[in-house]
Amino acid sequence: MKPSILLTPLVHKNKKAIAIKFAYSYMVKEKVKVIKGVRWSATHGCFYVFEEIMTVNSLFNALRKAELYVDYSAFMKTTQKNLPDGINLKKNTTPIQVTVKQSRDISEKKKQVIRDFVLYLRGLRLSESTVKTYFTFVADFVAFHPTVPCDKLDNTHVRFFVEHQVKRRKYAISTHRQMVSAIKHFGTFLPGSLLEVDEIPRPSKSSYLPTILSKEELVDLLRFTKNLKHRSVLALLYSAGLRVGEVISLELRDIDVDRRQLIVKNGKGRKDRVTVLAESFLPLLQNYLTTYQPERFFIENPNGGQYTAGSIRSFLKRSCKEAGITKRVTPHTLRHSYATHLMENGVGLRHIQSLLGHAKPETTMIYTHVARKDILQITSPLDTALHALREQDKSNQKPWLSQNIGG
Repeated sequence: MKPSILLTPLVHKNKKAIAIKFAYSYMVKEKVKVIKGVRWSATHGCFYVFEEIMTVNSLFNALRKAELYVDYSAFMKTTQKNLPDGINLKKNTTPIQVTVKQSRDISEKKKQVIRDFVLYLRGLRLSESTVKTYFTFVADFVAFHPTVPCDKLDNTHVRFFVEHQVKRRKYAISTHRQMVSAIKHFGTFLPGSLLEVDEIPRPSKSSYLPTILSKEELVDLLRFTKNLKHRSVLALLYSAGLRVGEVISLELRDIDVDRRQLIVKNGKGRKDRVTVLAESFLPLLQNYLTTYQPERFFIENPNGGQYTAGSIRSFLKRSCKEAGITKRVTPHTLRHSYATHLMENGVGLRHIQSLLGHAKPETTMIYTHVARKDILQITSPLDTALHALREQDKSNQKPWLSQNIGG
């Protein structure tokens, strides 16, 4: 997920300006401060740019060029004709981009079809993250064939588009599968569609084993995370096996200290579940709540509201570097490690499935491939061979493999 920027009106030094607000991230800060005309205001505690120097439209385009998502909803009163193409500010809608970027060559008629497709996806109760992903793929697909009406697109058009995107953007298998799923949904939605959705091939799912941190690495990770808020977030991610979106959405009222439980509401698949609150986490939690005093969410943006996943990934990366951990670690790595360590501690598969909120036991079973409990009991044939040789030649007490071998 790309970092999110909030643009709001601002009056600074008696001039109209645009405030640029975001959850602290070194990467975002470096991208924002190099935009021409952008300055820092100690008074308001945010970056800004005077409207006489840069219009909202120009600022929006500059931020999107820097690969940052922009929340433009504070400018609701601005007329639609003055808005950059690629943004929709209708009331009572989530700030998702349901129109088309200027770089896409799409007619107004096709844009309306895509807008209706977004409404269709929301009607299916898909998450906003999924809606945004599917919208992007379909908008790219329609733009790839600018002269072909939407209801004339067929499986051959899909093949050309998919081959081009996979080669040009070097999509991973998971992204390739998402792209095909988006087009399949589009074919199901489109009236009179020529797309035969059942005939559109989708690559098989990858079966990579997840990256797992050892228990020693996890302790080091927390020890080297000096910031109290950051350490609390990482400790909760691991100790409760939460997804990054779940820890961001976690509200204080859903933390039951007395029963040592967390109520995870509206998790993946719109399911609630209960997970365990680690006893060793309670003193850290109390220290964090007393110091930061969040009002609604467990972790909050310094400017109010929810924290961002990008910020968590950013400080997790810094903590790994400080702890000397060279593995590729994401917030989900902590969840993988939680499940694997539970299995190694003898917790049953069904209990782990319930704690993780998996719909199918097959999803949880991947951890049986990485848990060390049974594997460590297997003796390597090298050890067996060396042990047999030592038994035969008990007079030779020298190390068999570490010694230098003469010619």
